[in-house]
Amino acid sequence: MKKYFDDTTEEVLNNLEETQKQFWNISRVTAEFLYTFIKAEKAKNILEVGTSNGYSGVWLGKAAKETGGHLTTIEFWDKRLDIAKENFKICKVDDAITTLKGSACELLEELPEDYVIDLAFVDANKSEYIKYFELIDKHLKKGGIIACDNVLSHEAKCKPFIDAINAHPDYENVVLPLPAGLSLGRKIKG
Repeated sequence: MKKYFDDTTEEVLNNLEETQKQFWNISRVTAEFLYTFIKAEKAKNILEVGTSNGYSGVWLGKAAKETGGHLTTIEFWDKRLDIAKENFKICKVDDAITTLKGSACELLEELPEDYVIDLAFVDANKSEYIKYFELIDKHLKKGGIIACDNVLSHEAKCKPFIDAINAHPDYENVVLPLPAGLSLGRKIKG
């Protein structure tokens, strides 16, 4: 297995993987895919909806540092955000991450009009994926990516989003058979 991090960060990630179900974390293979994909795309302005305990944020934050970019991550729950902030600090990615606390829909609505997203990763309330998509679309650059986890494991809740992005003329979308199912939509027009 390829080693992406120093021993301290690997230990933190291994500990977080033990609580994967409790904190709704993505799988390691999904994290590795996103990390590699961000670097390949040279994405700089990354948005995450659903910080949880920071597991995915550590991966996204490290990728952002390596592309010279920045991660902005949104979490509703205080306790989870506090844990995430501590994990970001221990893993030395906190300097590449801005955390926002609150309702994702409200915070996305408040983004400045000129805010541009290269890549958005969504792993939050599955029934709101359609709303997140509508709000992120306004800010996603042409060629940008919206990646959404759990589209196979929570297929019924994610169906409105999948139907919308598949029908949208500005997007090409594919669902990757990663452990929970990862939707990867590229904005081709706009």
